Amino acid sequence: MKIALVTGAGRGIGREIARQLAEHGMTVFAGVRDEGQAPEGTRPLPLDVTDEAAARDAAKVVGEEFGKLDVLVNNAALCGDYGVAPADVTAGHMRSTYEVGVFGVVTVTHAMIPLLRASGEARIVNMTSRLGSLTLTAARDGINRDWTMLAYNSAKTALNAITVMYANELRGSGILVNAVDPGHCATDLTGHTGTRTAAEGAAVAVRMALLGQDGPTGTFGAQEGPLPW
Repeated sequence: MKIALVTGAGRGIGREIARQLAEHGMTVFAGVRDEGQAPEGTRPLPLDVTDEAAARDAAKVVGEEFGKLDVLVNNAALCGDYGVAPADVTAGHMRSTYEVGVFGVVTVTHAMIPLLRASGEARIVNMTSRLGSLTLTAARDGINRDWTMLAYNSAKTALNAITVMYANELRGSGILVNAVDPGHCATDLTGHTGTRTAAEGAAVAVRMALLGQDGPTGTFGAQEGPLPW
């Protein structure tokens, strides 16, 4: 039996990832703040990714019952500066966004590393965005100007770097670590402006979570293929 944990699983893409992994026969812990938000077929797990004690408690729950974790999807994110011009972004915008989307990823991953190592063939999937691509941002015509957000975009750039660092360290442990962009999905995070459904956005994360041992690690891509760093 494969065991998975999805953070931010109470709504949007995270909820769909959790649901789809459960459909693939996994026991899925849905990391949520409100247990009533967990999708049907999953096991609600109280988890505030900004709280180190909560992350340790979550790891203890999974570890005591299963002794391992096969899939970790770091999905929880916050966009603290939508609609704010980069020059008007404050340190407060940056802190709130990074606390969830960068420090939260490290907090949860650090807590789960022993369980992931115990799996022997674990997968870590970090939910990122092409908005974090330095190549596309530098090209200026590669990113929609309406989505130039200093805090959110740079948080995804940081997450991409974190992905590569984890991938490099964990190669010898059978753990594959990849970053995926779900595309512009109609969720609460985007104000439901996206052209893709949450289910469609979840598909690429699920595919990477199901990689075989010959799968890639340290990559950044979307449903249509690789993305430039």
